[in-house]
Amino acid sequence: MVDQSASIDWEVGRVAGGQHGIVTTAQLVELGLTKSAIAKRARGGRLHRIHRGIYAVGHKAPSEKASWMAAVLACGPGAVLSHGAAAVHWGLLRPLEGPVDVTVPTQNGRKCQQGIRIHRCASLSKAPWSTSGSLRRLARWMTVRDRIPVTTVPRTLEDIRASLAPRLVRRAIRQAEFLQLPVGIETDGTRSDLERDFLRLCRRYGLPMPEVNVHIDGMTVDFLWRSHRLVVETDSYVTHGGTIAFEDDHERDLRLRRLGYSVHRFSERQLEVGPAAVAADVAAALRVTGVA
Repeated sequence: MVDQSASIDWEVGRVAGGQHGIVTTAQLVELGLTKSAIAKRARGGRLHRIHRGIYAVGHKAPSEKASWMAAVLACGPGAVLSHGAAAVHWGLLRPLEGPVDVTVPTQNGRKCQQGIRIHRCASLSKAPWSTSGSLRRLARWMTVRDRIPVTTVPRTLEDIRASLAPRLVRRAIRQAEFLQLPVGIETDGTRSDLERDFLRLCRRYGLPMPEVNVHIDGMTVDFLWRSHRLVVETDSYVTHGGTIAFEDDHERDLRLRRLGYSVHRFSERQLEVGPAAVAADVAAALRVTGVA
C-alpha cells in the first residue's frame, strides 16, 4: 500500500512544479494537508514560507521566477506581475532592486506584504479567474508568460512610464522594439540616449527631422535625410571605442559614400559641448539657412 503522506507529497510536488516550486496554503489544504501537517513540514524543511500563506517546496532560495510567482499568488485571485517586475520578466530591463510589483483588482482587499509592492486597477476585475487558478480569458492588457500571470508588453510600458526613471523607460521601449514585441505606444525610433539627444538638437535648431535607424544596403544608419542623401552617425566611446569599431565605422562610411551618400559623424562630446556647431554643419549639408 502506498503511504498516504508520500502520495500527498507527490501531489504537492506536482502542483509546485507547475508554479516554479511555489504552493499556497489553500492548495495544500485542498490536497489533504491539515494546518498542523503544513506546520510540521515547514519545521522539517520540506516547506519554506515566502509570504503569508505561500511556500516554496524543498528549497530556501527560490529563483527569480519563483519569487515572482510567490508574489502573484500571495496577492490572491486576479493578481498579475506588473510594472518593473513585468519589464524584467519580458526581458526589457535588467533585474531591479526592491519589492516585486503586482497589480490586483481594486476591490481586492489584500494588504501589502514584505517584498511586494501592490498596485490596484479596476479594469483587472473584468478579467476573472477560474477556481483552478487559470485565466478563463485574457484581457486586453494581461497574459501569461512562462506560467506567470503578467501585464502585456504595451501595458507594462505604460505602467513603468509613471513609476521608473525616463532612461529605464527608454531602454525598455528600445528593447521591446529590438525583440519585435508589440509596443503599443508612440516612440521616436531611437536606440540610445545619444540618438535621442541628436533629435532634440534637430528640434532645438529648427533642422528638418530625419528618418531614424534606417536600413541601407544591409547597414543600419542612425539618421537619414533621404532627399539629400545625407547620413548622420552619432558615436559614443562605449559603443564605438577601440580599433575594431573604428575600422568598422570607416568601412561603413566608405560603402555609404560609394552608394552616393554623404556621411557626417558626430561624437557624444560634440553634441554636448558644441551643439550649435553640429547644427550648423548639418544645416550646411542640407542647404538650410537661418541656423545659428
